[in-house]
Amino acid sequence: MADLSTLKNRLLSNRQTRAEYDAQAPEFAIARELIAARVRAGLTQTEIARRMSTTQSTIARLESGRSLPSLRTLARYAEATGSRTVIKLVAP
Repeated sequence: MADLSTLKNRLLSNRQTRAEYDAQAPEFAIARELIAARVRAGLTQTEIARRMSTTQSTIARLESGRSLPSLRTLARYAEATGSRTVIKLVAP
């Protein structure tokens, strides 16, 4: 059985798969930031959900990287984790 990095490399050698993977990079970057903020705050998804007046499954979806949250949602998540939202536009 191949390990995860070997499998990933094999899948990403396909041009179409690579393009789809790269297209999702912004969503995954936001998801990583959300998870990192929650971990830094020492909170569970359930605790974040309670602070945001939502459900744990909503937080799980936010952290999955499958969609882009609104700026308002990012601000609420930041407040729930004791963080602040910073948005930067950088040159490629």
